Amino acid sequence: MTDILDELQWRGLVAQTTDESALREALAGGPITAYCGFDPTAPSLHFGNLVQLVVLRHLQRAGHRVICLVGGSTGLIGDPRPSAERVLKTKEQTAAWVANIQRQVRPFLDDGGANPAVFVDNLDWTAGLSALDFLRDVGKHFRVNQMVKKDAIAARLNSDEGISYTEFSYQLLQGLDYLELYRQYGCTLQTGGNDQWGNLTAGSDLIHRVEGRSVHLLTTPLLTDSSGEKFGKSAGNAIWLDPVMTSPYAFYQYWLNVEDASVGTLLRVFTDRGRDEVAALERQVTEEPWKRAAQRTLAADVTTLVHGAEATAAVQAASEALFGKGELAGLDAATLRDATAELPGGPVAVGMSLVDALVAVGLVDSRNAARRTIGEGGASVNGRKVTDPEMVLTTEHVLPGDVVVLRRGRKNLAAGRLTGPDAT
Repeated sequence: MTDILDELQWRGLVAQTTDESALREALAGGPITAYCGFDPTAPSLHFGNLVQLVVLRHLQRAGHRVICLVGGSTGLIGDPRPSAERVLKTKEQTAAWVANIQRQVRPFLDDGGANPAVFVDNLDWTAGLSALDFLRDVGKHFRVNQMVKKDAIAARLNSDEGISYTEFSYQLLQGLDYLELYRQYGCTLQTGGNDQWGNLTAGSDLIHRVEGRSVHLLTTPLLTDSSGEKFGKSAGNAIWLDPVMTSPYAFYQYWLNVEDASVGTLLRVFTDRGRDEVAALERQVTEEPWKRAAQRTLAADVTTLVHGAEATAAVQAASEALFGKGELAGLDAATLRDATAELPGGPVAVGMSLVDALVAVGLVDSRNAARRTIGEGGASVNGRKVTDPEMVLTTEHVLPGDVVVLRRGRKNLAAGRLTGPDAT
């Protein structure tokens, strides 16, 4: 317990704390109880939420008690964004997303043994709270002149749209969460992203006013690449933890393609690799960047953390096989579909000539070019070189998932997607 704050700082997981020396002393004298909240603003958690789950894992492994809160009530309100009002979701949709996220967070934390994680929903203590009781017992402790200074609130007040009383009240609800968890579980540390500092201080201030006790806050920094862009987007889309929303293959590829300048930072944040291991991987980035050893380690570790070792092995096999280092036919249909989803391609059919298939998927622009490519030994089907320009696709060429992987040269890949009566 004595070095957990040093560990979090080395890993780049500390941006701000309320009082570092007091927090260090509390952690060293622990165990203490810490919590982080996740609002169901989507059916799945995403890249940014993973940072907070990692912090809770480190705290629990250091012997501290951790609480994971999914916001059934705060999710109905919505955390104010600086740009515009959120569209309120129905109670039924919010409840469904709460259930999804509750299932999603459990594998990250140990919920058995002598120090099990606690999972709570803030709707449990707000559903029966009347508006009058909320205003009298909670609202009276907040000062509007302080509330309007919060960054998101100030931005909205200065915009043409303004802010509704509903979203303005969000910080009261989050403050109530910390107070409730302090009373129920003796929770004295709340963690969150650095952009949530204003909402987090609402809770620590409320506890100080109501209970006369000082409690702790810890935020993580915003992760950006060398150009200042936020991590967690791929082709404009969020990197989700749900395998349906971001496939394990796409998830793995995202981490595999991280730039050299950032891979060391991400290894510290998202993996359990120690100082010596990270230092060695960073040296390899400098000395042998073409091997991408650090990126491969990062991709494997984080994919295993989120999706499990079996899924990682499947996507690694698919990644290797696509580039001729394994058997595509041995992959399952779901992994093959995911692995070829982002490839250019077009429709093919059993009985189509390879010449026409190469044109159909866009690897060449004419039948003559296709014949020339095949004759020169530059074409392959499912990783196997083909030199016969009269070759015809058969059912044996169709891989699980109704796909035929075609290649021109060493790096130009495309997916022939089966159509017609032979498609499943």
